[in-house]
Amino acid sequence: MRLCDLGLSLPGTALQRRIDRLYGELRRAGLVFRPYVWLSTDWFTPEGSTGFAVPFYLAHRRLVRLEHAMMFEAEGSKHAGCMKLLRHEAAHAFDNAYRLHARGDWRRTFGNYSAPYRAAYRANPQSRDFVQNLGMWYAQSHPAEDYAESFAVWLAPLSRWQKAYAGWPALQKLRALERMVQDVGDLPPAVSSRDRPESLPRLKLTLREHYKKQQASYAMTEPWHHDREIALVFDPPETTASRVRAAAFLRSQRRNLRAKVSSLTGQHRYVVDQALDAMRQRCKELDLRLSRPRGEAQLGAAVLATMVTLGLARRRRPRFRR
Repeated sequence: MRLCDLGLSLPGTALQRRIDRLYGELRRAGLVFRPYVWLSTDWFTPEGSTGFAVPFYLAHRRLVRLEHAMMFEAEGSKHAGCMKLLRHEAAHAFDNAYRLHARGDWRRTFGNYSAPYRAAYRANPQSRDFVQNLGMWYAQSHPAEDYAESFAVWLAPLSRWQKAYAGWPALQKLRALERMVQDVGDLPPAVSSRDRPESLPRLKLTLREHYKKQQASYAMTEPWHHDREIALVFDPPETTASRVRAAAFLRSQRRNLRAKVSSLTGQHRYVVDQALDAMRQRCKELDLRLSRPRGEAQLGAAVLATMVTLGLARRRRPRFRR
């Protein structure tokens, strides 16, 4: 089936109720702005648009299950995660509506909006200069994302950001953001748009083609170069009497490792799954065995999977599109 033939719409869905909840949060914050929302294949806010796209699968529970089956996760399918994403994208739309990034105080607070997006970004987990909303220290990827993550934290009900970030330099950003937003929040937007790039009714590719493309974007392309590390976790048959094959052990731990490493690294579960596939294949080639206690082996496998996943991630773009 082609995406344009799915016949999906927002009214009456759980997604629409969450969008309405977002509008309520904007209203309670004293903001007159309301972004428009359309269905596409991903979360993104086009440059200059005062609305944003959300993934089509969120409009139907059966499609959420399909997304899980094909990609091992469905971003935004849980209420809390969906609201974080909605606030983040609403921040970009709000910025476009009021041209906030053109203000001097925006640049002094967040940096140069026109700075190029890097193919990948290196985050400092110890830094207190940035808030946390979507995870994986995404605010560190670009000044525009620093702003959007800060806006999302500021907007969230009961976030208690004044207390949560007390003593952090990030708190000064939140206070500066609040001043900027309140400065324009009760004014009509300076920019209004109705464009809907990549909207679902225009997408002719089939579901099969869509997921083939999605999976290819996360495919394993790096050569394997972790033999030294894998030897610290599993053993060759000549050095152990164990008959438990490492590949079979990894298969049994796959779901648990996929979830843990994805949560730790902030990488899509399909990327982690590609890393686990590479680990299993190398274990088969070397006929490695499990000779350590299972708890110790689980920890070692998680560390190795994290290393391989981060190696893949260094060649990838940030997870969310603007």
